[in-house]
Amino acid sequence: MYILKLYVTGHTPRSERAIYNLYQLCDKYLTGNYQITVIDVAEYPEIAEREKILATPTVIRELPLPRRRLVGDLSDAERVISALDLKVSPVSRGAESVEGD
Repeated sequence: MYILKLYVTGHTPRSERAIYNLYQLCDKYLTGNYQITVIDVAEYPEIAEREKILATPTVIRELPLPRRRLVGDLSDAERVISALDLKVSPVSRGAESVEGD
């Protein structure tokens, strides 16, 4: 099970794009094997400070350990898979971008 936390700032286009991209990627590659929590750092600055979130959007893979993090709108699926070390089947790979699928 992948436990992911996505830190965003408000309902900006960049935040909305990151949320959409992360859900699309997880639905495609981790079907039924993930949990996403979206945290708005404008509403919960203490959480952002505790997690040392310096830029948004930032996604943190909490589980499985070790923790991994990535900053950006998550539009490059291959980069997200690599940076978060997601174990996906080679057959399901191939999309360069999640956005627009």
